[in-house]
This record gives sequence, structure tokens and C-alpha cells, in this order.
Amino acid sequence: MNDYYEILGVARDASQEEIKKAYRKKARLLHPDYAGPDSEEAFKELSVAYETLSDPEKRQMYDIGGPEALRGGAGAGSPFGAGGFGDIFDAMFGGGFSTGFSGGGAGQASRVKRGKDQRVAVDITLEEATFGAKKDVKYTTYATCETCGGDMCQPGTQPVTCSTCSGSGFITRVQSTLFGRMQTQSPCAACQGFGTTIPNPCSECAGKGRVRTSRTITVDIPAGADEGTQIRATGQAEVGEGGGPNGDLYLLIREKKHPIFDRRGDDLHTWITIPMTTAALGTEFELDTLDGKKTLTIKAGTQPHDDIVLDDLGVGRLQRQGRGDLHVHIDVEIPKKLDAKSRELLEELAALRQEVRFEPHRQDKGFFDRLRDTFGG
Repeated sequence: MNDYYEILGVARDASQEEIKKAYRKKARLLHPDYAGPDSEEAFKELSVAYETLSDPEKRQMYDIGGPEALRGGAGAGSPFGAGGFGDIFDAMFGGGFSTGFSGGGAGQASRVKRGKDQRVAVDITLEEATFGAKKDVKYTTYATCETCGGDMCQPGTQPVTCSTCSGSGFITRVQSTLFGRMQTQSPCAACQGFGTTIPNPCSECAGKGRVRTSRTITVDIPAGADEGTQIRATGQAEVGEGGGPNGDLYLLIREKKHPIFDRRGDDLHTWITIPMTTAALGTEFELDTLDGKKTLTIKAGTQPHDDIVLDDLGVGRLQRQGRGDLHVHIDVEIPKKLDAKSRELLEELAALRQEVRFEPHRQDKGFFDRLRDTFGG
């Protein structure tokens, strides 16, 4: 992975303000909305770099041990883990313990936060699921405040060092105990641990650095998307407080029911009813499909509930080549009433086929039926 300072284009001793300005400048250029989907990875890498270097504690860890230092695990050179010997006393006594082994104070908290992820439902038709589509998705989210540019301060003002904690972000209290002199640290109540206060917060965003807004983006719905499919749009959700990186937007697919076709996985199913004469004689006709009219052949002697399969006329397969099939289920219509002429013709046909004295076919009895007959059941 590239150096976080190089990604942002700042020197290693850059101030927080320089880091913030560099991020905003590059974020505008790399955001997928402007640079296209090919910039998603670069934008994500930029966001990770900014999220790390804008937090003083994470930045200190990164400067010492690089990205690996941020991934958890015991601290190098300390037999007691990342927090050192002092963490053991933290767990025992509920406060910090100042010794020669400790790695230092808690450090300032960062006002910059990553935006939360969001989920938005997207309704699609069967046609859009079959062939894929571009959809405009409108949703409400947070965007950077244009008045303060995410700085949280009224234009022309800036944060000031907290007079209570002198900018450290925490208050230290020393107590004499049986174990010696112990010190505890807690976030400064005057500045909430930030080390600075904002005496003149931006009136537009109430000092949050972001405002609620409506937004519309165009997304690609892939062929084969189904009910419940989730599509991730990196960096398209809300901007974080203090101009922090955007969260990710998750699009939850909801598929509308089609009036003719029933979807089952990648296959489509439809039902047609034909007269009994057509089933007996066979025919061809034009069937409406999602791909337009297709010739459907009804073979002579087609039976009720027969299934005619039309290859590759189903739904596109998600992240795979090809499409499913279209299944045409046949229902044969038997007339309930016959006029005199129709009855006469059917009787002639029955006589010709020697079906006048037709008896129903009897199915072979099963084992238990035969057993019951044998023993008089």
C-alpha cells in the first residue's frame, strides 16, 4: 500500500488543517460521481488515508509502525500488549497509571468522523432484471456544508485552544494510594476531549460541518439482479461530521411482480390455454416474450400440463454468462357445453377411434392394496 502522506500529497509534518484541505481537494477530483466508477478504489484509499491522519492518535500509531500498527495486536517491544504496563492498571483500577513504561497520554479526540453507511430500496421490473438497466436513485443524506466547507466554524473564525485542558483534550488527576501515586485521565468536559472549542459554530449546519440534502445518482443494475440483491456504491452515502469521509450506499433490490411471467431463479414460467382440437392436431403461433414475439410450436398430441421449453429466453444470470429458459405450461380446454353439430362430430370421431365403449384405464394396484385384497381387508 502507498504511503498515506503521499496519497494525500502532504508532508509528514503537515498540520491538521493542511491534511483536511488536501483531502477535500483530492476528494472532489476522485469522487465516483465526477471521476466515474473507475476511481472508486483510489477514492476509498484516499478516505482511509484521511481517516487515519486526521485522528492524532491513529496518526501517531501510523508514524511509528505504519498500517500494520493500526490492525490490532500486541504492541512491539511490550510484553503487556499494545497499551503497555499501564493498561493492566487501567483494567484493575478503572483509570490511567503513570509509570516509566507508559506510552504517553490519551491524546486529542478528532472532530472528523466517517459518515454512516446507508441502505436504499430500489424497485425494478422483470425486464430490468432480465437485461440489466441504469436507474436514477433519489435519497436523502448528508452533504458537506457549503457555508463552512465542513470546518464547523462560522466563516472567518476558527477553533481556539481549550483553556481548561490547555489543548491536551483530557484532565489529569493524581491520587496517593497504597500502590503509590496514581494518576487518572478523563476527557475534558469543557471541550469533550477535542482540545479545542468552537466559540462561533457555523449557523448553517449548527457546527456539524454537514447539512441534510436530497441527492440523485445513476446506478447500474446488473442482469440477473433478484429480490433481496444488494449493490454497494462506495462513498455514495452521507459525508461524516467535520468533513469526514463518506459512508457507503447499499441498494436493496425489490422486484415488481410481472402480470404474465413468473420468475423462478433464472427461469421464467408462463401458462397458456389451448382448445382440445389444437392439442390433438398441433399448430404454430406467435408467443409474446420479453424478447418480442417468438414462434411456439404445439405438437400434435400435446397433453395437459405439458411443458414447452424455449432456451435462453429467461433472465440473465447474475455475474455469469448466458440466460435461463422460458417454460410454457400447457392447459387444454375441454368444452363444458356442446351444440348438436359439435356433439355429432365428436360422436363420429369417437366411433371412428372405437372409443364409444371407452372404459377408464385402471392403474395397477400397489403392494399394500394387493395384500389387503389377499387377506380380505
